[in-house]
This record gives sequence, structure tokens and C-alpha cells, in this order.
Amino acid sequence: MLGTALSFSLVRGRYPGKEFVNQISLMPLIVPVIIYSIAVYGWFGQLKLIGLWQGIVLGHTVHAIPFVVIIMTAALRTFDIAQEHAAMSLGANRAQAIWHVTLPPLRPSLISAAFLAFISSFDELVVAMFLGGSNMTLPKKMFDNIVNEIDPTIAAVSVIQVVLVTVILILVSKLGSGAVPTER
Repeated sequence: MLGTALSFSLVRGRYPGKEFVNQISLMPLIVPVIIYSIAVYGWFGQLKLIGLWQGIVLGHTVHAIPFVVIIMTAALRTFDIAQEHAAMSLGANRAQAIWHVTLPPLRPSLISAAFLAFISSFDELVVAMFLGGSNMTLPKKMFDNIVNEIDPTIAAVSVIQVVLVTVILILVSKLGSGAVPTER
């Protein structure tokens, strides 16, 4: 939701510093993960968020937002805003126009963005190790199982990932082609 709202702001907003906001939103992709993890660890240590689920969620959210922003910004740039304006001229308010006119064609992009954000967060062991404290997250458990013992957890998680990817790809293909470029 945050990445999609930020994408709307970047595509449709008219405010000073928009390009700076865009660059800041993409920083977690540019900065190496270990640097990001150390910086967030130091900051969250001062805020007493190390080992709390809120800190882990916040750290992973910030790390996953660029994936959503890239996908949703591209989708919004190809959406014909005249459809939204037509809905508003017929009596819909802005929220209704976005909910009923703009978002349905963007559904494949929304699903893809959410899935990519989830997979990138799920795959991020370094952030989980720094922010998890003594809590055992699934990436930490998988790492420990690979290093210390032979356990079927890794095989089970791998199967779940393959099934999840397959289901998401089928869903996206069933929902249609998504946004189409507009003619100008």
C-alpha cells in the first residue's frame, strides 16, 4: 500500500522535490544490503526495536518499497488518466474513480509488485539477522538448518516457494494483460 501510494505521488504529484523523493525511494536498491542492515541496526538500536516484530516488519518494508515503486510507477505511466477523469465527470469522487476505474486494470501490476516485495523480503537473510535479535525468523531458521544440521525444512520451504510462484503466475495470467499504453 505504501509503495502504491508513493507511486501515485511520483506519477501524478506536482510538488517541489519530487525527483528527490523518487531517488530516496529507490535507495534501498542502490545501497548494499549489509550497509543498509548496519545503518538500520544502529538506528533501531537507539529506538529499542531490535528483536521486535515491528522493527523487522519496518526494516523489510523499507527494503521492499523500491520494487513496488518501480512496477507501479511503470503501470501508472501507461494508464490513460482520461478514464479516471471521465468517471469523475460522471459523479464519482477521486477515491471512487481510483478504486473502481484506475486500480482494476492495474491489478496484475499490483499482484506482481506485492509478490516481488514479498519474495525480496523473504529472501533477505542479512536484514533478518541484524533486526531479529534472538527471535528466529524463517530465513534465519533456514540458514541455521543449512549450516548446522540436515533438516527437511529447506526442502519444504523450497516446494512452497515453487508452488507460490506458480500460483501467482497463473493468477496474473488469468487477470489479463494489465495496463495498456495510451496513444498520444
